[in-house]
Amino acid sequence: MRGLRMFAVSMVTLAAVGSAQAHVTLEQTEAAADSSFKVVMRVPHGCEGAATNAVRVQIPEGLIVAKPMPKPGWQVELKEGDYAKSYDYYGTPVTKGVKEIAWTGGSLPDNFYDEFVFRVRVTNFEPGTKIYLPVVQECGSAAERWIEIPEAGKSEEDYEYPAPGFTVTEPKGH
Repeated sequence: MRGLRMFAVSMVTLAAVGSAQAHVTLEQTEAAADSSFKVVMRVPHGCEGAATNAVRVQIPEGLIVAKPMPKPGWQVELKEGDYAKSYDYYGTPVTKGVKEIAWTGGSLPDNFYDEFVFRVRVTNFEPGTKIYLPVVQECGSAAERWIEIPEAGKSEEDYEYPAPGFTVTEPKGH
């Protein structure tokens, strides 16, 4: 009986740890300043048993010329807007671009995992800067909002719904 109780406690503990870590994450957690970066967002589950049917990601200021990878069975929607300033893109000034990418109309069952991919140009951020990508995962009428950005002195682990992020490193060749 004691062994069964210990097993049950272990399973509850593992379930709690698993759910706490089951959030949208990025495959790569570092990107060089002034370079192109392939962002691979990993979506490990649906919303409390429901299938995911939309994934929306906000593109922060300083990430420019965002281009999503088409995903069979999903429609891709782009919301464009003005940047807060002009950015140099290989000698061409860029003042507006994609501010949000949405993959909609697909179905990712709760017991499956998938990845959503896009490319951006990381502008000249200071190395060590952490960039967060707020993501909303929709499952019918439910949603998981992975949008919490840590305040100074805190980390993603301090939040229930942390936005996935990456750290900017030195530009390539430096």
